[in-house]
Amino acid sequence: QVQLVESGGGLVSAGGSMTLACAATGPVDSTHIMRWYRQTPGQQRELVASITKDNITRYEDSVKGRFTISRDNTKHAVYLQMNNLKPEDTAVYYCDIFLSVIPGTWREYWGQGTQVTVSS
Repeated sequence: QVQLVESGGGLVSAGGSMTLACAATGPVDSTHIMRWYRQTPGQQRELVASITKDNITRYEDSVKGRFTISRDNTKHAVYLQMNNLKPEDTAVYYCDIFLSVIPGTWREYWGQGTQVTVSS
């Protein structure tokens, strides 16, 4: 019943900006940590950024200073603002939210993935 829906991907030129959004729909009771990952063909999925319930954020070194993760607990949503994009940022981006449907029972849910392509 719970589903994570991503939006905002597409094609952008190097140096440009893009914002990704991910919202959990269905009978969500509560959310905790939210994360963004990315993956390219032949590569393992890489953690890009995370944000805790109390808004503590962490970033992968290559995106620090360029990307900003944020959350909206009312909407059960997580966002990723990406600035000064580089061709190396090209990947499929996935959101990941640790949430509960039944109070006290937690599970990790994943978005469907959205392609971000940065051209030079």
